[in-house]
Amino acid sequence: MKILFISHYFPPEVNAPANRTFEHARRWVADGHEVTVITGVPNHPKGQIFPGYENRWIQEERCDGIRVIRTWMYLTANEGFLRRTLNYVLFALAALAASLRVERPDVVVATSPQFFVGIAGLAVARIKRRPFVLEVRDLWPESIVALGQLRPGPVLRALEAIESFLYRSADGIVALTQAFVDHIRARGVPNDRIELVYNGIDHELFRPRPRDDELLDRNGVGGRFLAAYVGTLGLAHGLRTVLDAAERLASTPDVLLLLIGDGADREALEAEIAARSLGNVRLLGLRPRAEIPAWLASIDCLLVLLRDLPVFETVIPSKLFEFLAQERPVVVAARGETRRMVSEAKAALVIDPEKGDQLAAAILEVRDHPESAHGRAVSGREWVEAGFQRDELARRMAKFLERTVERRG
Repeated sequence: MKILFISHYFPPEVNAPANRTFEHARRWVADGHEVTVITGVPNHPKGQIFPGYENRWIQEERCDGIRVIRTWMYLTANEGFLRRTLNYVLFALAALAASLRVERPDVVVATSPQFFVGIAGLAVARIKRRPFVLEVRDLWPESIVALGQLRPGPVLRALEAIESFLYRSADGIVALTQAFVDHIRARGVPNDRIELVYNGIDHELFRPRPRDDELLDRNGVGGRFLAAYVGTLGLAHGLRTVLDAAERLASTPDVLLLLIGDGADREALEAEIAARSLGNVRLLGLRPRAEIPAWLASIDCLLVLLRDLPVFETVIPSKLFEFLAQERPVVVAARGETRRMVSEAKAALVIDPEKGDQLAAAILEVRDHPESAHGRAVSGREWVEAGFQRDELARRMAKFLERTVERRG
């Protein structure tokens, strides 16, 4: 099968959409499929081009057998509604132009969260007269409304119309959570056009491994009990909860809280850490994905945090699976589908979102009761290994693509 995949993000960018797209595509290639990915020049989240790349109109490379076509991008940091919207729209147009370099595929796939890339995917599919599959990674525009980045009005109504149009127009839809499936079904999409494909783990990369004390010492964080949030420093995660917990842990000098990553909220977090004089919080910045497993293995308590908003009751952060796969103690601050699944699996310590006092208490619970924390970590690893292996999930999605092609004839 010839698969044309359009994604706003792709490695060396390290966010969840980039990782999922790459991990699926390389497995499809290994299984004998021909995969082309149209993406932009890597620049997320700072809007700065990664070393080794130029912001040219078109450039091509091969990555683990995947043909990658990179387009020119309007560069902007991952912040500011208008600038980000312009970034999305111009990439959609550039992707449409770049598709002229691709021979007629069997299926065209586009991945959200923003739907302008979906419009590009639908347009390419119609031009090439092939089936179109939309991958829904987030309930957009609901999520940007919930975060206060967009208010009710004509723009929101237009985005909601685009959402409904794409759902109706897609020959198939891949959803990442059961809540997404329910949302899409409620928009009138029949069950046979929807497939649930969770995020998962690369069992070769994310597995139990020894602590890397040299890594910790090199970064000046050795010798203390480490609790860390690892991922995008964005508005969806309620990271001020970490700062609230840090205030409550100020009299516990052996506990150090880390924020590892980058994103739209970094500068505000840095300013607030300084304003609150929080000496027990460190921002370590963005780390290469290849380095992340060593960090996870070396942290005593990993944090999965979401805002206390209804829209985030529908999501499952991809980092959760990676943390659990490495058999690490995890504290989950969430409601909805994430909380339900983790609680049923007895895989982590669960608290309410955006509650600094609960987070501080949970971190101390992990520190003071290591045997219980390890028992949950073992349960978490077994749960992830049993149902969330990336190989199986990628093949599940590929089979759905094949069924969609067959249904379209």
